[in-house]
Amino acid sequence: MNCGELLIIGGAEDKCLEGEVLNKFVELANRSDGGIGILPTASEIPEEVSTGYIKIFRDLGVDRVEVIKLDSRQDADDPEICKQLISFSAIFITGGNQSRLSERIGKSKFHHALSNAWHKGMVIAGTSAGASILGKHMIVAADTMLNDNKLKVEIGIGFGFLDDLIIDQHFSQRGRFDRLLSAIAGNKEIMGIGIDENTAILVKEGYFEVFGQHQVLVLDGRNSDYINITSSDNGSEELTLSGFNLHALTRGYRFDLLTRKLLMKKGIQP
Repeated sequence: MNCGELLIIGGAEDKCLEGEVLNKFVELANRSDGGIGILPTASEIPEEVSTGYIKIFRDLGVDRVEVIKLDSRQDADDPEICKQLISFSAIFITGGNQSRLSERIGKSKFHHALSNAWHKGMVIAGTSAGASILGKHMIVAADTMLNDNKLKVEIGIGFGFLDDLIIDQHFSQRGRFDRLLSAIAGNKEIMGIGIDENTAILVKEGYFEVFGQHQVLVLDGRNSDYINITSSDNGSEELTLSGFNLHALTRGYRFDLLTRKLLMKKGIQP
């Protein structure tokens, strides 16, 4: 069986009956009858966050919606919780701090079970921090150096569902172009995907399609002809680069992750 779809959300998605992004997730989840498991581990207020998603998913017609409580590494290695995980048809990973997800779940039995379930067809969605964790690489932190306004980006290890990608969220709304560019400049094979709020990409079969209100930006330096990163004495980085490809996509457009090229909407000729 092919891997399940990944719905990767830029955060702040509409939680109402008309919300396109969560309606798409529920549509995918309802293809099987296992229901939705909510994973709020990234959040410091998991009960409050979970309550909002339980309400909207039930309002959208999902009968079974349950919270998967992982408060520690010990929980993430609990066979009963792993058994609960694989009973769902879809998992929704909420926002918060992606480092909490990595620290509590990364390389645990739960992580292994989640990966296996996805490879067997389970649908997985992640919003905000839950989006960032889905790649093999993720931005852990991006601090601005006070004396020269330059970024210092820290890269961590995500859940690894998508190779050679870094996903950033709340992209245009929080002005994250510079930090995503800095994150991929040191490795030409890694592609950066910045997803705006209330916007998502649905990844399946080697491509993604855009859903939602705003825009998705793809930064690709694989064919760049010049990259130079200079470190200053205070640890900040100065970038000189040329030949990066930039793609901006809106609702309905698709992008081939293998060839790294735009796929047009149905009915639109390139």
